[in-house]
Amino acid sequence: MAVPVPPWAVRYGSDAQGFWAEFDVQGRSSTVTQRCRWIAPGTFQMGSPEGEVDRGDNEAQHEVTLTRGYWLADTACTQALWQAVMGDNPSAFNNDPANPVEQVSWDDVQTFLDRINELMHGLAAGLPSEAQWENACRAGMTTPFSFGENIRPEQVNYHGHSPYADGKQGLYREHTVPVKSLPSNPWGLYEMHGNVSEWCADWYGDYPGGPQIDPFGPPGGAKRVLRGGSWYGFGRYCRAADRYGFGPDLRESLIGFRLAPGQRPGPAGQEAARRADGQAQAERAGQAAGSDAGGRGTKRGSKKRSNKP
Repeated sequence: MAVPVPPWAVRYGSDAQGFWAEFDVQGRSSTVTQRCRWIAPGTFQMGSPEGEVDRGDNEAQHEVTLTRGYWLADTACTQALWQAVMGDNPSAFNNDPANPVEQVSWDDVQTFLDRINELMHGLAAGLPSEAQWENACRAGMTTPFSFGENIRPEQVNYHGHSPYADGKQGLYREHTVPVKSLPSNPWGLYEMHGNVSEWCADWYGDYPGGPQIDPFGPPGGAKRVLRGGSWYGFGRYCRAADRYGFGPDLRESLIGFRLAPGQRPGPAGQEAARRADGQAQAERAGQAAGSDAGGRGTKRGSKKRSNKP
């Protein structure tokens, strides 16, 4: 299959895990490189089968066909990339620029996307749809994890004291780790399970009934989708099918994102993104004026979610 070279690519090629392309962003002191992976079109089972341990009632399994291939960053957005674009670093775990950026709301991410798209001709980056995210996370697997029926801390950064199903207790790091610290899935994507939960483009809602083609979530709502579990999440919340929604203004040291070139929405979505951008900038300015009274520097943020995400 021939994959067109995207206009933003400065390097590209293929390996055992498929096609890849990279773009560079010039920061204040260094150039930051982001590799992206090509995810081919195809059909997969989204959600979880009824017999899966710890499945949620919002995970009804259904067939999804993605008719178009798409590019997806092979890692969560790093603090280095965020700082190169935005000029600041909101993260709690800021000891290594290769750590994923966290404490960024869905609204904050829209500001980032606006700015990186201004910098990078043809990038048109957005967030993946929830279906695109789960397809990429599964990487052709039908098991709870892309690694199989269970996970270990050597594979995933999660709350190792609370393993999945009958798994053994293991290391609980209590913080994020640098991207690409842990093994990739079969499609060359790193830390899709654990480390930070990742925002998706969709509004959160129940799955529609029956097979779906290129789904993009409900037309509106109050919450945005988060996926993947986190360093603070129990093993069950790192499953490929696990899903949850939170308000688009939520910022936590558990939450980050990975960008998807070519996903920027159409005119209606762009207008919504501009509104989110304005709100996020106002909030960031208010926080800067009011020091850290909102708790952005806390290690774990709010614990009200019982280790979710």
